[in-house]
Amino acid sequence: MNDMSLASRLKNLRAGARFAAKAIGTRYTPLLAQVVVTRRCNLACGYCNEYDDFSAPVPFADLKARVDHLAGLGTASITFTGGEPLLHPDLDRIVRIARDHGMIVTMITNGFRLSRGWIDRLNAAGLQGMQVSIDNLTPDEVSMKSLSSVEGRLALLQQHARFKVNVNSVLGVTGERTQDVVTIAETAARYGLQHSVGVLHDDHGALKALSDAQMQAYRRVTEISPSLVHTLNYRLFQKNLMHGQPNDWKCRAGARYLYVTEDGMVHWCSQQRGYPGTPLLEYGPADIRREYHASKSCAPTCTLSCVHQMSMFDRYRGPQQAA
Repeated sequence: MNDMSLASRLKNLRAGARFAAKAIGTRYTPLLAQVVVTRRCNLACGYCNEYDDFSAPVPFADLKARVDHLAGLGTASITFTGGEPLLHPDLDRIVRIARDHGMIVTMITNGFRLSRGWIDRLNAAGLQGMQVSIDNLTPDEVSMKSLSSVEGRLALLQQHARFKVNVNSVLGVTGERTQDVVTIAETAARYGLQHSVGVLHDDHGALKALSDAQMQAYRRVTEISPSLVHTLNYRLFQKNLMHGQPNDWKCRAGARYLYVTEDGMVHWCSQQRGYPGTPLLEYGPADIRREYHASKSCAPTCTLSCVHQMSMFDRYRGPQQAA
C-alpha cells in the first residue's frame, strides 16, 4: 500500500487515542457501530442471511442523520456494511461525514466492485480500514467470495489504497475447501495485506465446531499473518468455540456495540435481530445503560468477533441481569 501522509497518520493516531480513552475510561459509550448502507448484494452466498438482490440504497439524508446521531452518542468507530456497501453511490460522502465527526471509519466488502476510481474516492474521504471477505479459491454454492474473482483488486489495493486492508476468511464453510484459507492468507501476505479468520456460525450466530483439519489450517493462517487483536480474540473466545465449547463472558451488544439495519433500527447484532428493535434516532443513554447491564442468552455460543472485541474492555466490570 502507498504510504499515508504525515497528516493522515497523525489523524489516525488521535482517533486511536480517543478510542482507547473511551474503551478504558467509560462504560456507556458505544465503541463500534456497524451500519448497513444497503441490504442489496451483488452475490448470493449460501451461508449468508444478511442480503437481498433488490433493495435500494439507504437514502443519503437518512444515513447522514444516523451518523450524526451516533456521533452525538460519542461513538468511537463505525463500520459501513451491507449487503455490499460499494453498491451505495454515496458511500464515500458518508465516510467523510463520519471522519469529520472524529470517528474511526472502516468498511466491509466482497471486493467485486472495487476499482481504482473507488479506491481514490475512499482515499479522499479518509477511510481508515477495509475488510475484504474471501472464503475460497473458486466460487461454489456456499460462498461466491473467491480469490480467483478478486485477486486483481488486491493488487489495486496494494498499489493505491492509503487505508489499511484486511482480508478475512470464514473457516468451516466447507470441509473440502479448508486449505483454501491457507492459500488466501499466503496471497494476502504476498500483497502486503493482513489476514484474519472468522469461525462459521449457524443462522442464529451460534458456534459450529471445527474439524482437526480446520484447526490445523487456522493455526497455519495465524502463523502467516500474526496479530495481537486476533491472538487475544482467539484466547478469550475462539479457542473454546473451535472445540464446540461455550464461553463465559459479558456481551455488551446494544451498548458498546450497535448494529443498525437498513431501516435504521438498533438490534443486538446481525444474527439476533428483533431486540431492542428501537429506531437509532430514538436510541439514547438510557437504552445504552440498559443493554450494557443486560445479559444475553445467546452469548455463550456466539461467534461474532466484532461483538467479542468491543465487549472485551468490560470483561470484569459491570454486573449483568437477564434481559
